[in-house]
Amino acid sequence: MERSKKPSAIPVSPTIPTPQVSISEDNSRVSASLPTGESVQVLLFGATVLSWKTAKGKENLFVSSKAHLDGSKAVRGGIPLVFPNFGPSSNKATEGLPQHGFARTTKWEYLGKSSSESSTLPNSSGDSSVKLDFGLSNTMLDKIPSEWKNYQFGITYSVTLGKDDLETSLAIRNTGEKDFEFQTLLHSYWAIDNISNVSVSGLEQISFADKVGGGKKDESGAITVSSEVDRVYHVDSSQEIAIYENEKPRFEFTRDMLPDVVVWNPWVEKSKTMSDLAPEDAYKSFICVETGSVNWNTLEAGDTWEGGQRIKAL
Repeated sequence: MERSKKPSAIPVSPTIPTPQVSISEDNSRVSASLPTGESVQVLLFGATVLSWKTAKGKENLFVSSKAHLDGSKAVRGGIPLVFPNFGPSSNKATEGLPQHGFARTTKWEYLGKSSSESSTLPNSSGDSSVKLDFGLSNTMLDKIPSEWKNYQFGITYSVTLGKDDLETSLAIRNTGEKDFEFQTLLHSYWAIDNISNVSVSGLEQISFADKVGGGKKDESGAITVSSEVDRVYHVDSSQEIAIYENEKPRFEFTRDMLPDVVVWNPWVEKSKTMSDLAPEDAYKSFICVETGSVNWNTLEAGDTWEGGQRIKAL
């Protein structure tokens, strides 16, 4: 007996592409990509972002061809993490620690991914993004040759890949009973075609500490590079900063709780002293615009400090 009315077919929704995350076979790297083609790769050693590519495959980060990626040395390039000291130790608690601290030379733990949480930074990518979380605590460190062996802490580092931006943020928790002081910096190497055609805007009329010539100086215009540059600017986090190439914006920075900006390029002579910087004219292919908090911060027992940056690639 035939039915006069057959049930309607249940419509099947098309599969919606989602961000993809993978871990390398040797468990040394975590990679993520969006359905639109953007990608990011993070080395667990130092939680160092090694690569950030646009949908068209353009690389936004510089990594030296002689960079050590085997965990034997901090990576020359990408986005190394500076913590708990910036530069050589200048604080009793960090005395004996290596330059730029231990965060960039310690293997971090991959904590997982998320593609739905909102960012604390304005104009974030929302659901069209993927967030990778990494963790580091005092229990994961080998012998620490300083008073830092008496401190307890936990750090969550989040790397969020969006359609045209990348966010990197830190949450540093004092999990012990003793207050401690720290400095932190996102030591970013931005890929460019030629340093001669690059300028940095947003730091005009701001005094800076000149680590090459010494002393405090004032910036009168956009920064250009024609010799070694190593400067530390203290500038309100609300001030937007941008890197221009051939008079067109290449990167735009939004900062949260990161009031300091370091601009660095080793130029010719200093490059020759860096055995892990290659090729010979590598200094032409990057500029470091590094956001951080390099004045000493005091983190009381039980408290958490948070800060981050969002970089838009143009």
